[in-house]
Amino acid sequence: MPLRARLIVFDLDGTLIDGYAAIGDALAYAMTRLGLAAPSPGEVRSMVGHGLESLLEQAAGPELAPEGVRLFRTRYPEVAVPKSELLPGVPEVLSVLEARGHLLALASNKPPDFSRLILEAKGIARYFRAIEGPGPSTPAKPDPAMLRRAIRETQVAADQTLVVGDMEVDFEFARAAGCRVVLIPGGSRSREELQGVDADGLLDSITQLPEWLRVRS
Repeated sequence: MPLRARLIVFDLDGTLIDGYAAIGDALAYAMTRLGLAAPSPGEVRSMVGHGLESLLEQAAGPELAPEGVRLFRTRYPEVAVPKSELLPGVPEVLSVLEARGHLLALASNKPPDFSRLILEAKGIARYFRAIEGPGPSTPAKPDPAMLRRAIRETQVAADQTLVVGDMEVDFEFARAAGCRVVLIPGGSRSREELQGVDADGLLDSITQLPEWLRVRS
């Protein structure tokens, strides 16, 4: 069955950017001020993906998490841009997809103000018709609320929408809204860890996405 992906919705961390150093820095800032040891870089990478509140609950426990979130938010804007890097090939891929007529959006469990800050600083915010994230009335992934909002804002049907991410939560997120999904390891999960996920595609690099889409259209 051909894949008519009029709308492509990207995850951010581990899909478009390597932002783990920035997250680790802000998390260490929060943990130190809470009197706790900061997680190692490997632990941070494994904990990321389910939203800021979940990250601090894992790191500091439910009682200290609200203060941890406040402290994280204080530090993160200072390090988000200098300690986050676009993954190889991302600007070129976005340019190709836009030129082919795909609408592009972003849906991340990162707070949307942080996502926009990074995307604008890295020069790729202009590609995205919508930048979605969790908020007071919008649950984090895998709840599909932010994906459904992106679909509404771009006026594209769910069966013409493709989600691109790097974790199981992106698969659950896509399927909950009736969308197809491609996973690309290298963020918080390895290829081996994603092998058992019933995604529509498992790529080695985002640079493979335009050709993968071309042969399925």
